Amino acid sequence: MLTDKAVRAAAAQDKAYKLTDSRGLHLHVSASGHKSWRYKYRFEKKERLLTLGAYPEVSLADAREKRDEAKKILREGRDPRHAARRGRLVGASVSVKSFEDVAREWHALQIERWKPVHASDVITSLERDIFPHLGSMPLAEIDKPLLLSILRKIEGRGAIETFI
Repeated sequence: MLTDKAVRAAAAQDKAYKLTDSRGLHLHVSASGHKSWRYKYRFEKKERLLTLGAYPEVSLADAREKRDEAKKILREGRDPRHAARRGRLVGASVSVKSFEDVAREWHALQIERWKPVHASDVITSLERDIFPHLGSMPLAEIDKPLLLSILRKIEGRGAIETFI
């Protein structure tokens, strides 16, 4: 296992090289001297590489923590690279907003394009069918099986054209 002293002492060489830590984590040192943390793992029978950040912005302890988070995502059956990409695109602030907050913001953005009757139908359907179940949940906690179970309830009462 690496120590912080060994990481600081790693210097550029003619070729890029890596210093291994544990459980797939290593420090990649480029020929120019740039140091970055990388996590090597397997997903769907293929070897993958996830860059966790540059040293010293990401310390050894932080890199190990990020590796453990990636391993948790893998145990859930998801690719950590996709989760990281999604986080960069969506941003961290969205995950703390509730579904209802985001849905109402979306509705407000669409209202100018819609006829008043349609706008009313959309918000009424959300308030009746979706918000009681998902309204207070953070977006990050809503997954496909949960959403499908809610839609099955709507379908079960015969409202199959509610969200088409």
